[in-house]
Amino acid sequence: MPMRAYTLNGEHIHSLADLYDRLASGLSLPEHFGSNLDALWDVLSTDVAGPFAIRWQHAAASRKSMGRDFRRAVKLLQDLERERDDFTLMIED
Repeated sequence: MPMRAYTLNGEHIHSLADLYDRLASGLSLPEHFGSNLDALWDVLSTDVAGPFAIRWQHAAASRKSMGRDFRRAVKLLQDLERERDDFTLMIED
């Protein structure tokens, strides 16, 4: 199966709500996605078929506007990368 890649544009992600909206639409997350970090982990670790990649471009813009929430979201995605051998995360400033 070919790798599906989804690109996030950090210039348009200023909050966790923005991140959830972009991921939900771009990765076709299920209707039951609860728009919080625990729910994001649940759907990305079990409901999204692999292989897939998330490329976060202009991450510095998100880092600046999201603050601590950016670090929390990236940690979750890095943990997911360690958990799933069919997921890749690319962070580009």
